[in-house]
Amino acid sequence: MPGDKAEVDATAGGESPAAVSACPEVLKKRADFLACARAERTGTPGFMLQGRNRGDGGGVRVGFTCSKKVGNAVARNRAKRRLREIARLVLPEAGRPGWDYVLIGRAGETATRDFMAMQRELRSALKRLHRETG
Repeated sequence: MPGDKAEVDATAGGESPAAVSACPEVLKKRADFLACARAERTGTPGFMLQGRNRGDGGGVRVGFTCSKKVGNAVARNRAKRRLREIARLVLPEAGRPGWDYVLIGRAGETATRDFMAMQRELRSALKRLHRETG
């Protein structure tokens, strides 16, 4: 019956379980961000990408950061939302298992740059990063 409590609970997440598992795990610990900062990096006009091979063959993990140079809290949050979305769209297909990635927003660019261009930039940055590290 539509509106049944069991049906509402099953769809409360809004996405199918397969779509949720395709999303990379999000980095939360400072040590993980610092480890990526010491590893390889490549820049694009819209953002900076840092990446490191954890060597454990686990899933892809990703973190996001924007400094106060990007702007006030509203501008930083908008930039991070855009970075999260391009990572959600690109990393499941172009990221490598066992890798950590950190996307860093750029002042004046991340929040206003063309969204499709940023997706292309992430794909090319991942190729450069993986080519450099072997």
